Amino acid sequence: MAELFTFGETMAAFAPDREGPLRYAGNFQPYAAGSESNVAVGAAKLGVDTEWFSRLGMDEFGYFIRGKLLAEGVKCGHLLLDSEHPTGIMFKGISGGETKVFYYRKDSAASTMCPSDLDGLELEGVRVVYLTGITPVLSESCRKTVEAMFDLAESRNITVAFDPNIREKLWHGKDHTEILRRFALRSGIVLTGLDEGREILGVQTVEEIVQTVFQKGRAEYLVIKDGARGTVVSDGSQTIKIPPYPCTPIETIGAGDGFNAGFLSGIIKGADLEKAAIMGSICGAMATQTRGDYEGYPDAEEMRTALEGRREPAR
Repeated sequence: MAELFTFGETMAAFAPDREGPLRYAGNFQPYAAGSESNVAVGAAKLGVDTEWFSRLGMDEFGYFIRGKLLAEGVKCGHLLLDSEHPTGIMFKGISGGETKVFYYRKDSAASTMCPSDLDGLELEGVRVVYLTGITPVLSESCRKTVEAMFDLAESRNITVAFDPNIREKLWHGKDHTEILRRFALRSGIVLTGLDEGREILGVQTVEEIVQTVFQKGRAEYLVIKDGARGTVVSDGSQTIKIPPYPCTPIETIGAGDGFNAGFLSGIIKGADLEKAAIMGSICGAMATQTRGDYEGYPDAEEMRTALEGRREPAR
């Protein structure tokens, strides 16, 4: 098994070759899009042995996603191919500098995941299991599967890293705040945006988020991401502010996943809290310099160069 095990839905995504309403787009570029697989790719590029698990449709889009992730060095040995449900699809449009996403994922293969899908999954050698708040809101069976994954990881003393990754488009008018709060406080590593942390924990300040997570939860590490304003990281005894890494942004989608990939890679490789957070900052910043979700993530050599302070030209 891998050192990092990620679990969640990945879609076949399509981005137009020009800005403007999608109705006027002529050509689309396909790519794989999913928070959990983005983190898997980012960690694999940094030399972490990584596996991604999910359900995909037994269709051309499913085969496309599997091929893309395998090509990036992500293991897919436990991936399930579903002959009855399709792979989810997403379109991304850019207009006036704003990115909008359009989901076609209702009744997708991934939304039918259930606890029995984890049967036989031993997680031998896994150091961290990475989950997000996207998966449990896809369906009741997905929520139960996330619960089962927590149970499995805890029974084997494996750290769970959790990012609430709120997608209100998937909530369909329901309030999933309490579910995400429960998962966050059950996790060993909490990775959240500032606004998300406020929403799921019911507090306002960074200090209150830190206090709530370490007093009421099980966390060893807390990450509070705040975009261009930088990141706050804490291990309960020390809290450190990490400035943003310099970059020339083109698009911000994938930046949060990139930070998570860099930070978790640092922790798995034995880096201290500050260095792991700097690795996250570098990876997240580089993600913004391309239009794909993970194409801008650095490899191990680029990360080493950035950590040493020798910037390469923006790609």
